[in-house]
Order: sequence, then C-alpha cells, then structure tokens
Amino acid sequence: MYFLAAEGGEHNPILPLWQEIVVGGIAFIVLCFVLMKFVFPRMEQTFQARVDAIEGGIKRAEAAQSEANQLLEQYRAQLAEARTDAAKIRDDARADAEGIRQDILAKAREEADRVIQAGKDQLAAERATIVRELRTEVGTIAVDLASKIVGESLADEARRKGTVDRFLDSLESTGAR
Repeated sequence: MYFLAAEGGEHNPILPLWQEIVVGGIAFIVLCFVLMKFVFPRMEQTFQARVDAIEGGIKRAEAAQSEANQLLEQYRAQLAEARTDAAKIRDDARADAEGIRQDILAKAREEADRVIQAGKDQLAAERATIVRELRTEVGTIAVDLASKIVGESLADEARRKGTVDRFLDSLESTGAR
C-alpha cells in the first residue's frame, strides 16, 4: 500500500481522487439512465422500423413476384388458347376455301356441260337443217338427172317427192349396213 499513499501529501497522477470517482460514477449513471430512457428506445424504434421496412419490402417483392408469375401463367395460357383458336380458324378457313373451291369446280363443270350440251343441240339442229337442205337439193338434182335419162318430165311434185324420198331411204339403209 505503499504506492497508494502519496508521500508528502502529493497527489498520485495514476490514481484519481475519490471525489472524481463519485462524480464520474454519478455522471455515468445519469448517462446510462438518459441512454436507456430516451436513446435506446428511439434506436429500437428506428431499428424495428428498418426491419419492418425491409421485411415489408421483401414481402411486397415476394407478392409482386407471385403476382408476376400468375400473370405470366395467365399470359401463357391465353397465348396457348390464342394459338389454338388461330389454328382452328386457319383450319376452318382452309375447309371453307376447299368447299368454295369444290363449289366453283362443280359450277364450272355444270356450266361446261351445259355449254357442251348446247353446242351438241345446236350441232344436231344444224345437221338436221343441212340434211333437209341436202335432201331437197339431192332430190332436185336426182329428178333433173332422172328426167334427162328417162327423157320425160317428172314435173309432178308429189310423185317426184315420193321417188326422191324412196331413193334417199334406200341410200340410208344401204349406208347403215
């Protein structure tokens, strides 16, 4: 304890005075009280607010991510549905186009058949007209020729017509064999 006591009443600079220890202790207690009463709760509130903000931000980010994933799935489902609808519409359009094509081809065939039949009918009518004209002409030539050969006039129209018709009928029956 030698070094605790100061020689000659001098103060030891290493050891503080007891009054300073008391004042320092009281100041430390007051400082701790102020910190615990005012500062630490405020720091705890700030810390809790930051924790809440961070956790809230994370929750909001997770919620936004979840919502974005749901929207993405909805978009993909709508896209798949749209593709399916587009394929159906395309197939329907192809079927309709094929139906229209078949209708047009059928109408074209009908029109072609009608034109061909009209042409055949016209040809048959023209053939009949030509055959009548040829019969008349051949009959006239035959009568003139027969008149020259026989030497008498075959002027009687009814006789001439009957003779010519019998002659042409015999030619047709000979040509048909």
